This record gives sequence, structure tokens and C-alpha cells, in this order.
Amino acid sequence: MGDSRDNAKTCRPKRFSFRVPPLLPGNHQRADRQRCVRNDSDQLATTSGTSNIIQPATGKMGLKTTIIGTVLATLAANPATAAQPRAARPIPAPMRDLVWGKLNFLHTTDTHGWHAGHLQESQYSADWGDYVSFAEHMRQKADDLGVDLLLVDTGDRVEGNGLYDASSPKGKYYYDIYKEQDVDVICTGNHELYIASTADREYERTVENFRGRYVASNLDYVKGDGERVEIAQRYRRFRTKNQGVEVVAMGFLFDFGGNANNTVVKRVGDVVREGWFQRLVREQEKPDLWLVIGHVGVQMEEFKTVFGEIRRWNGDAPILFFGGHVHVRDATSYDERSFAMASGRYFETIGWMSVDGAIKKAEEDPKGERGLSFHRRYIDNNLLGLYHHSGLNASTFHTEHGKNVTSMIAKARKELELDYTFGCAPQDYWMTRSPYPGPDSIYTLLEEEVIPEIAVNPKRKDVPRLVIANTGAIRFDIFKGAFTRDSTYITSPFLSVLNYISDVPYHAAKKVIKLLNNAGKIMADAHMDNEFMGIPEQLSIRESIIYDTPANPFSEDGIQKPMGQHGHEEPFLVEGYTTRDDIGDDGDDALHSRINFYVVPNCIQSELSFPEEGEPETVDLVFFDFIQPWVLMALKFSGAVYTDKDVSLYVEGTFTELFAGWIEDNWPAKC
Repeated sequence: MGDSRDNAKTCRPKRFSFRVPPLLPGNHQRADRQRCVRNDSDQLATTSGTSNIIQPATGKMGLKTTIIGTVLATLAANPATAAQPRAARPIPAPMRDLVWGKLNFLHTTDTHGWHAGHLQESQYSADWGDYVSFAEHMRQKADDLGVDLLLVDTGDRVEGNGLYDASSPKGKYYYDIYKEQDVDVICTGNHELYIASTADREYERTVENFRGRYVASNLDYVKGDGERVEIAQRYRRFRTKNQGVEVVAMGFLFDFGGNANNTVVKRVGDVVREGWFQRLVREQEKPDLWLVIGHVGVQMEEFKTVFGEIRRWNGDAPILFFGGHVHVRDATSYDERSFAMASGRYFETIGWMSVDGAIKKAEEDPKGERGLSFHRRYIDNNLLGLYHHSGLNASTFHTEHGKNVTSMIAKARKELELDYTFGCAPQDYWMTRSPYPGPDSIYTLLEEEVIPEIAVNPKRKDVPRLVIANTGAIRFDIFKGAFTRDSTYITSPFLSVLNYISDVPYHAAKKVIKLLNNAGKIMADAHMDNEFMGIPEQLSIRESIIYDTPANPFSEDGIQKPMGQHGHEEPFLVEGYTTRDDIGDDGDDALHSRINFYVVPNCIQSELSFPEEGEPETVDLVFFDFIQPWVLMALKFSGAVYTDKDVSLYVEGTFTELFAGWIEDNWPAKC
């Protein structure tokens, strides 16, 4: 079911020149997604004017069941337009309410340029302007309740969407759009550091835009004259507006080694032994609460190291962690007075955390105890959810500030021609929602149709060749309908090129794919982790997860049935996130049906120009440049020793360019 509004243009300009920054695969979770379905004829009732504000019960964290609001969030009959004009309208879902405490947080991470929202995915279709409006309303609600609300962001704001990648210089519009949100504490991700020019802009633009709120506890910047400085302050100490909670905030990046040479990432284990850190955690004047944000997975050792050192000198102080990098919805605790959460990826999720109880040092609850309670919620980033949680509707939600930001985004998208269509995808092609090999797999599409046509060196087109692509080179699904300029960056935001080694003995070359996919232990012993060639989701998910066919959330007339109209049956649910973390399975704000996940190999391979009978003596071994170290090591294990000096460029152009050109040549211009 393609989005019929994304009509292809009949006049097709010459292919544009892609300049996509390199992007190493990171850790990210399977996103259970609902592709957009818009029923313009549906007339849906609005929610009530206010959402339920649920005050938490104190007790052991994780042992209290959050009350579920069974309100069905709905659209107004004539909804105001604020999300991007081409964005799909979200589909109603049963909602869990937010639980407010004395101290509350909104969290974004790994947005990767998706600040226009997901135009083809209805459940994640709100844009950065809508988030600006939401935050302003939630801050007002916090003031009305006499509690506090802080906004945090934990990095990887760049690379992965045309809004950032398509401009020259990159981020021409992004930096001005992003700064419109009033973020209280912000830190760096690894994608801000891969390329020297990106790191320069982070230092010159983002750090400056958030001066005094940007924290970088283990990151330095090297200026053009060679001077090495802290890219931002190591920590921030402040008091909250309403409750007067004294907070010390720090910001970390995981032990990252792929940064450009104008930045220096210090190992977290070394930083916690530095003088400034030890003086801070040992100070007699303790803060009420420690806030550690970072581009670090909440299950990763770096956060546990920081926690251990803070807790060592701060016996029962609350310690909160906000993580990222691994692209998952996740939450955990390191002890009864700590809590950690990560809020997904790609601006699909806005994280919510609340803390209640005896937060301040001299504070006790009525029973004379210093108990704390923590709650988290993963908010689907769509207007229905934002209306519901703010207690507003389509006519009262959108602030002038938010609408202006939405207009900024729309103008940028228009100037970048992100809606220009290369072709019309004839069907959905999935990374993990369909088995590989199979007709609906994006990897089968590449292996059987795309690679045979783009991996051609005119001078060697008749030479037998093996072409190996790592599955991690693909970052997102392709939806039936228009494949746009934006889609190219979304699907594969890499500068990957095709390299090759000529005339490799076939007996060695044919073993490479097996070693890349199945010899993880052997390669790991050689300090080559095979997992990083594959899709990041499989760093968290090792086996396929197959459910029964999800129920259809629509009745025979095509209109979704509200809760209570199914007799004693469970309500029909839209497909989406069904998160289970260390706290439980009640974190998602919207109830969804589950989506299958099929594991895929690290790499796929196409055999081209092979003889009709028998095996060739030698082949050209062609591969994406990112996996070159693994390919060379696999050849070595196969008895054929080659070095970087033996590698040459096989075909001109990046994979992203070649793929877009293939689409333009092979898919219909109109949908």
C-alpha cells in the first residue's frame, strides 16, 4: 500500500551528485514500524480536553504497575496541519498515560537528521516543530503542578536523512532548525565526529548554540592551529526552576575509536580517575541528584563504570542516566536509587522519565523514609500522542513557535528538492520483517537485481566476479510508492564504493563469504568483529522472532474499531513497538501489535559472469570498501594473502549514487 500522495514527476532532471558522509554501522534496535495508511474519509472524534495526570506511588522501582489509561487518542474531524504537509496522519491506538513526578524529563537521541518526522510512517510522523510545541506545553504543565521538566539529548543528531545530508555544506538548514528546541543538557554522539568538517561544525555551531548546556566529559577538540581544548564544559551544576533540586550533569561518549583527527575521545575508565572527576564526586557539598547523559547504551560498561565511581562517594544520591547509540528503547537500574533509559532512534521516540519521592538531600517522605520511585514511557512521535499527553487537541496544541519551526523544515525540504522522485517502488522491501532470501527482502533485491547491473567494470565485465555487500550498508526499509531524493539518504547514507582485487584464485575467494558470515570466533581472535558488518539491530537480537499474523486493526468498512467494540476480544492494534526492558513491558505509550523479525547474514554475495559449466580458476573479488579489512583477513585464512596495495576501485560512484541510478532506470517514474 504505497502513499499515493507521493506522485512522481513526469519531468525527470539529471541525476544529482550525492555526497553522503561515511557512516559506520552502530548498534540499533529493530524498529517495529507501521507504514502510513491514510484514510482521508475517516471522521474521528477528538480526545477529551485534558489527559489524565497520574501521580506515582512510591515503592521499589520496577515493582509498581503503571496505571494504563485506556483513552483512545483520535484526530479531530478537521485537524490542523502542523506536521510536514506530505506526512501521513497517525492511526489511533490505546494509550498509556504519562506518570508525573517532582522531576521529569523529555529525551531524544539518535535523531540522525529525521527532524521532519517520518513522512511515510504514520506513527512517527510529527516533526521537530511539533516537538517544540509539545515541550512548551509540558513545561507549562510542570509549572502549573509546581514540578520540574528538563529536556535532554544524547547525540547522533546528524547523518541519515536528506534534511541534513542533501545540503552543501551538510547541515546547512539543520543547525538552525535543531537549535529552536530549548534543550537543557546535550552531548555528543559518534556521528558528530567521523568527519573533521562535521566535528568542526559541531564545535562552531551546536556547542555555541547550547553554550552552558552542552557537556562533554570525555571529549576534546583540536583547533586549526593545533591547540587542544575541551569541546565543551566537563559538567554542569544547576538548580531546577520549581523544586530547586541541585543537579550535577555530565555527558559521555562510549569508548569510540573512529573519530576524525581533530577530536580526541578519552576512555571513560581513564576519565573517572582524572582529578576533576574525583574532586567532583568527592566534594563535601553534594548535589541532590546526579544526571549522567551519554551516547552510550544503558547496558554498556561505560555507564556502569561512571555509576560505580559516583556511587562509591555518594551513598544514596539519586543517579539518573540517559543513553543512546544502540538505537533501542531500553530501561534498567543499577541499584534502587538509580534509573537509566534510552529512547530509540530516528525521532521515532520521545522518551519520558519521572522521579518522585525524597529527591533532595534533606527530604523524607511522610513515613520518614527516603524512598524514590521512577517511571518511564516511550512516546510514539505522532500528533495523536502529543495531543493526548499534553491534554490538548488539533486547534489548541500548535504554538506559533512550533508552527514556525515546521515551516522552516518545509522550506528546507523544498529548497533541497527532497521530494524529487527517482522512481516508484513496486512493493515494500524489508530489512528484517520478511525472510531473506525472499521476494520481499531488500537484500534479495540487491543480490539478484541491483548488484548485477551496477557492479560492472566495462573493461572487466566478462571476467567472472564475486560481489560481496554487507547488510549493514542498508539502513532502512523501502516502502511501496515514491522513492525520493530523501529516500536515498534514508536507505543508505554512506559513501561506500565498490573496490576489488583482480584474479583471485577461486578456491580461496569462494570461502570468503562463509568466513564473513559464520566464522565470528575465528575473526574475533584476529581482532575483527564480524557483527559490525551486519545490521546493527542484530547486536541486540540474535535469533528470528516470529509471531502469529498480526490482527487487522480495521473493520470491513476500513474504519478502525475503537476500544469496547470488540466484545470480549482484545482491541485490534496497529503494528509498532512492543518493548520489553528490564523494568517490564509497560513502557510504550501506545499499545501495538507485534512485528516479525528475521535475522539476516552479515553479508550477501552475487556471482556474476560465471561460466555455464564448471568453476572459474580465478575471479575478481568485488566488495564494499567498508568491509575491506574483513575481506583481506578472510582471504588470509583461506590461503591467499593480499594487502591494501592490491585493492583498486572497481566502478566509479558511491553505492548510493549507483542505487539511485538503478532505480531511475528500472522503476516506473509515476506511482
